[in-house]
Amino acid sequence: MLLALAYRLLGQVTEAEDVVQDAWLRWSAADRGGIANPAAYLTTVTTRLALDRLRSAAARREVYVGPWLPEPLPTADPASDPADPADSLVLRETASMGMLLLLDRLSPAERAVFVLREAFGLPYPEIAEILDRTEDSCRQLLSRARRHVAAGRGATIVTTAEARPLVDAFLAAARGGDLGRLRALLREDVVVTSDGNGAARAGRHPIHGAEKAARLFAKVFERFYTGRAEIAFAWYNSAPALVIQAPVHLVVYVFGCDAEGRIAEVYCVLNPDKLRHVGVGGPAAPGAARGSRSRSS
Repeated sequence: MLLALAYRLLGQVTEAEDVVQDAWLRWSAADRGGIANPAAYLTTVTTRLALDRLRSAAARREVYVGPWLPEPLPTADPASDPADPADSLVLRETASMGMLLLLDRLSPAERAVFVLREAFGLPYPEIAEILDRTEDSCRQLLSRARRHVAAGRGATIVTTAEARPLVDAFLAAARGGDLGRLRALLREDVVVTSDGNGAARAGRHPIHGAEKAARLFAKVFERFYTGRAEIAFAWYNSAPALVIQAPVHLVVYVFGCDAEGRIAEVYCVLNPDKLRHVGVGGPAAPGAARGSRSRSS
């Protein structure tokens, strides 16, 4: 649960793990006799540590090259997840690429209240104590956060197992250079966002529209992802994904698919600093939609 919390606050797998490790060290050094509720104590420490990192990350983003994307989080196949469907849906949505980008537009306090309340259902008195604010202040923060998130939502994205055939068809069309088939698989208003931070060749601006996106994918796959490239299907952020190990770089494509069976969003993570935990066919850890995952680094 602490990993799930930290990841939703930071959007980075490695930083979330560091935060939970720091929280564990504080727990180990604490006077246990004075802690009446260990879960509340650990939640408070984890949230505050994550917020400290989130504030410092804002300065680093000012020199980031091109679009910033969250680190892809290995997750389980939604069809095999035994969790309660309603509970799982809320948690999955708050860890999706699209939602994490929306949360990134919020202030640290707004983001914390939104995650604690919407994803984990904490009561206002507990949230107020964690953030050292009044309950009324937390309610106002949540109201603003909800408005910002609602205003930024795009197409309705589905993350069920039925999305895999769509991604398989995309891969076949891209490798075959079939522009007509690619255009048919993409929504007319599809958005393709690439994150390389100058360390990998990636677009400096998002690509909008099926025509431009189809040509981009046909060109990229022809140039980089044929021959010796290894491509595996996986689940990241509870969404269908492709992990591609090309001779020159590693990339993870995370897809957002709409209810009509088309691709509405493609997130291309090429920044090697964000892929240290990824391998071809990257780990799909059971329960990772709620934060736990197998250690792969």
